[in-house]
Amino acid sequence: MVYFPPLMNRERIRNFSIIAHIDHGKSTLADRLLQATGTISEREMTEQVLDSMDLEREKGVTIKASAVRMQYTHNDGQVYELNLIDTPGHVDFGYEVSRAMYACEGALLVVDASQGIEAQTLANLYMALEADLEIIPVINKIDLPAARPDEVAAEISDLLGTPPEEILRISAKSGENIAAVLQAVVERIPPPQGDPDAPLRALIFDSHYDAYKGVVAYVRVFDGAIAPNDMLQLMATQARLQPVEIGIFAPEMRPTDRLITGEVGYIATGLKSVGECRVGDTITLASRPAPQPLPGYRHPKPMVFAGVYPVDGEDYEDLRDALAKLQLNDASLVYEPETSQALNFGFRCGFLGLFHMEIIQERLEREYGLDIITTAPSVEYEVLLRNGEVVRIDSPAQLPDPAEIEEIREPWMKIQIFTPTEYYGVVMELVTGRRGVFIGQEYPTPNRVQLDFEMPLSELIVDFFDALKSRTRGYASLDYQFAEYRPDDLVRLDILVNKEPVDALATIVHRDDAYRKGQALVSKLKELIPRQLFAVPIQASVGSRVISRANIKALRKDVLAKCYGGDVTRKRKLLEKQKKGKKRMKAIGNVEIPQEAFLAVLRLRDE
Repeated sequence: MVYFPPLMNRERIRNFSIIAHIDHGKSTLADRLLQATGTISEREMTEQVLDSMDLEREKGVTIKASAVRMQYTHNDGQVYELNLIDTPGHVDFGYEVSRAMYACEGALLVVDASQGIEAQTLANLYMALEADLEIIPVINKIDLPAARPDEVAAEISDLLGTPPEEILRISAKSGENIAAVLQAVVERIPPPQGDPDAPLRALIFDSHYDAYKGVVAYVRVFDGAIAPNDMLQLMATQARLQPVEIGIFAPEMRPTDRLITGEVGYIATGLKSVGECRVGDTITLASRPAPQPLPGYRHPKPMVFAGVYPVDGEDYEDLRDALAKLQLNDASLVYEPETSQALNFGFRCGFLGLFHMEIIQERLEREYGLDIITTAPSVEYEVLLRNGEVVRIDSPAQLPDPAEIEEIREPWMKIQIFTPTEYYGVVMELVTGRRGVFIGQEYPTPNRVQLDFEMPLSELIVDFFDALKSRTRGYASLDYQFAEYRPDDLVRLDILVNKEPVDALATIVHRDDAYRKGQALVSKLKELIPRQLFAVPIQASVGSRVISRANIKALRKDVLAKCYGGDVTRKRKLLEKQKKGKKRMKAIGNVEIPQEAFLAVLRLRDE
């Protein structure tokens, strides 16, 4: 492992990140850079060093940001300190990406030679340009049979204005031309700015929880310096702390005696919750605080909500412990206890998006061995009451009495879809069928189009991404940002089984869609709920009005089997007795609803 001597010359520091669409080779390029600079030996090398979670490696997407310091000797004989800040690769983690970008002076824009520019590439590129970063375009996977580097270079040139011959062409897998990337980082990315004599200002761009050191904050020092014995203060939460340890990532955590202006490293805070040490917050000295924090801090806000319940009620305590442990490492996960008539005790959880929800769900099942049911995801609505009060609800069960409601507002998103021009009509039909509004279009290249829409988040979260991928054969890519809350004609669709409302099946829908969705759900439940010894009515209702109904026929015992002859009145007497029994059974009978019924809400679109 490499020894890092103290480097006091800020002119020889370079802070950069790698931005790319999912699966364009970002983590593989990071591996090659670590090898080329000797930061990691061949013996310690594994695939995707910075993606340490199994889920990250399986899904081919970075979930947690990470940082690593490399030392590179340039052709001029000088040794440079290169700090690579690896960013999450999914749209759900847009805020974390923006903070990591703010901590850099430059970025490598990696584009797959066979795929070309995609929506996530553009979204992160615009974010990098907003942060005023120096962009170095890199075309990766040039060794693939389907590679078309000249076409992709022309696409990037149209977008950035960089001459095609100046765009680096590499293969991160084989290591081809990696030296040119390191050279470009040193020559084209400017050194960090900042005032070493000003009060300390360090940006937290990520954090994780360590059982022995508490919350470990990943920081970039903008002004001043940090020593291990300094008393520090967080400017947003006002928490005070004395560092347990300060150091750098090489790529494992290595203690140092100080972090100076422009450097990237970590502070082991000793704090017990990531919520006290949030991404985007500014660390300063308690004795000499900075007058202003660094800009851009905001509290991460959950956008998607779902109920998480243990299949076995005895696992409730284990589920609570597992969520508490996950929250130690992920401040954007929120949860609170919730009770459902159908599913008993569980938790209402808030997530940044559907991908974040999927990651948490898989971690609960894999890392904690829990068997869970997740209800259909919903979004947070704003409800304006007639008395002028505005309440926020994230579950249909919380919706107030319709008589008290003035209007219901739902979150709308700005979405960008990047697709080959041949799928223009297919994409337009898909989005407008989900209440999407067309805003505009751009043609970055002759055969690809970027379509801009606005669309309700509730229509986006169920299976929009899957539908988009299947209809465009996987060629379309999607990016989205929150726009605003807008009022609309929204109603609560209730499902009644045996005249009892089932809260876990209730949804908030647009009035125009209520009849179609109600009918589809009732038909689906009729197939899924097993027959009972009495007839079971399934109804969909909006308010007090039933809009759809289906009956599950009763299982009937043949009471006439023992009647082999005799008068017909004997048979009638037996049938009347059975009828009375069925009536009584119906009055007191309970219907067991299988787990598949709760997932039927998710699968309605596939019908």
